[in-house]
Amino acid sequence: MEGLVFILPIVLIVFFLFLYLVPVGLWIQALVSIGWGQVPMLKLIIMRIRKIPPRQVVDGMINLHKAGLKDIATDDLETHYLAGGSLSKVIYALIAADKANIALNYATATAIDLAGRDVQEAVMTSVHPKVIDCPATGNISAVAKDGIQLLSRARVTVRTNIEQLVGGATEDTIIARVGEGIVSAIGSAKDYKAVLENPDTISRAVLDRGLDAGTAFSILSIDIADVDVSKNIGADLQTEQAEADLKVAQAKAETRRAMAVAAEQEFIAKVQEMRAKVVEAEAEVPKAMAQAFRDGNLGVMDYYGMKNIQADTGMRESIAGPGKGEGGSGQGSKPPK
Repeated sequence: MEGLVFILPIVLIVFFLFLYLVPVGLWIQALVSIGWGQVPMLKLIIMRIRKIPPRQVVDGMINLHKAGLKDIATDDLETHYLAGGSLSKVIYALIAADKANIALNYATATAIDLAGRDVQEAVMTSVHPKVIDCPATGNISAVAKDGIQLLSRARVTVRTNIEQLVGGATEDTIIARVGEGIVSAIGSAKDYKAVLENPDTISRAVLDRGLDAGTAFSILSIDIADVDVSKNIGADLQTEQAEADLKVAQAKAETRRAMAVAAEQEFIAKVQEMRAKVVEAEAEVPKAMAQAFRDGNLGVMDYYGMKNIQADTGMRESIAGPGKGEGGSGQGSKPPK
């Protein structure tokens, strides 16, 4: 009796360990659903040891076989799981692609999944194209040839390109390229009225540029959702240019005025310098006359004759113009020192 007490726990532990390592229920489910030999018992035990959830592998195999995809083995599913992929998304994507007649094999599906893309969403987008707002928020600003600014929004209908999904550009690239194409198309228009009258010309011009090259999508259509007239950029630029030209002209005129003032002051200084030299020369005349008297080179009669000439000159200047002869008569009335 005492031995039975010790043996019973061991038997229970071994029994539960056997049930854990040997998922009999899954094996029977696989046997009934997909036939004998598709998922051997030993394979399920090895999955347990390798820490692979047998339930995901068995359910995936059952779904694939029921959908008619019988060329995928359990080893393929195990390898993808160990690589860090999502078995459920890959399996659902393969089934959906097969039902929609989309060319998608297991290798491509697993590569897309391991690349970080949602392969299930990619297949759904291939079946049901989605619409991308361009830009995501706000408006695209562009200026026509007449200088009028237009604000526009576009809606881009895209479908996933399965072949280019791995390594292809994302939605942000599509939005950037479409925005660039809209700016170029509006900028090529002769005036804003032409854009407002036929906004579909923008769509055709953008589609003809092949903007989906190298991306993970195929552009089906580009629809201009809204076009608004903003402001006259050309007039604003011309006004700003005119103001800038005016400031430049004023600066140049101020420079010329300053140079003229400087030249005028320079001439005035030269005149003052010459007048100073004249005054200095006139100051030497009385000294020379005094020296002539002392040396006997100038007589009294000569002096009075010079005084008469000065008086006559002063009288003539006073007759010619008022005030002009005062200086001469005044200078002549003063006897030499």
